[in-house]
Amino acid sequence: MRVCNLSSGSDGNLTYVECEKTRILIDDGLSSKETIKRLCLLGISPVDINAILITHEHTDHIKGIDNLCSRYNIPVYVHKDGLIPLKSKLIKNINIIPFDDFDFEIGDIGIQSFAIPHDVKRCSGYNLYENNKKISILTDLGHTTNEIIKNLAGSTLVYLEANHDVNLLMNNPKYPYSLKKRILSNWGHLSNESSAEVIYQLLQNGTKQVVLSHLSKENNSPNIAYEQVVTYLHKKDVIEGVHIKIDVATTNPGAIFKL
Repeated sequence: MRVCNLSSGSDGNLTYVECEKTRILIDDGLSSKETIKRLCLLGISPVDINAILITHEHTDHIKGIDNLCSRYNIPVYVHKDGLIPLKSKLIKNINIIPFDDFDFEIGDIGIQSFAIPHDVKRCSGYNLYENNKKISILTDLGHTTNEIIKNLAGSTLVYLEANHDVNLLMNNPKYPYSLKKRILSNWGHLSNESSAEVIYQLLQNGTKQVVLSHLSKENNSPNIAYEQVVTYLHKKDVIEGVHIKIDVATTNPGAIFKL
C-alpha cells in the first residue's frame, strides 16, 4: 500500500492511496486542474483513479469532483446519510455510490467507514486495508470517543486532525466569536493539544506513525502543531522518532508512505 497526502487544510484536502490493482482518492477539495497536476507528480493519470471516497460535503473536500468525475467517469462513494447534502452541492451529473455502515471493497482495498463528530449530517473517517496493512484517515472532528479510538486500533499510519492552537484562535481578530465557538465545539475541529491526547491513546494500540492534518492557516502552523504535540508526548515519556513518528501535512504534496 502506498499513501500520499497531496493537500491538507482549509484550502483543499486530497489524499491518494494505491495498492497493486487499485488507486483511490480520499476527498478532492482542489480544482480538477490542480488535482490532475498533483497526481502527475506521482506519475498517476486521472484515468487510473478507480474511485473517490468523500468524508463530507464541505467545499474544501469536494471542490474538484464535479469536473474531474464527469470528465473521467470516476465513481464517488459517500455514506448514505451524506448523499443528499453532497448532491445539493453538485452541478454536474456524476456517478455517486452510497454505502451504509457495512464494510466494503474497492478493488483490493478494504474500506471501513465510521462516523466522526462534525457540523454536518454525516462526516466519515476511513480505515483502509490491504492484506494485514491498515491506515486511517480522520479529519474535521470536534472530539473523539472510545468508539472512534477503538476503530483506529491497529492502524500503522493515521492521518489525524490538528487544526488549531487554542490561544491563536481565541486571539485572532479576524474571527468572530461565533466562528471561534463553532471551531472549539464538540462538532468543530481538534486542537493541537486534543490531537496529542488522541495520539497518546493510539500509541497504546499499535500506531507507529501519525501525520498531523487539516491545519488552519490562520490559527496554526506546521512548527507550532509539531512542537505542541511533541511536547505533550514528551511529558508522557513518549519520544518522537523513538516510540512514534510525527509528520505534518500541509497544502503542498507530502511524503509518500509505503506500508
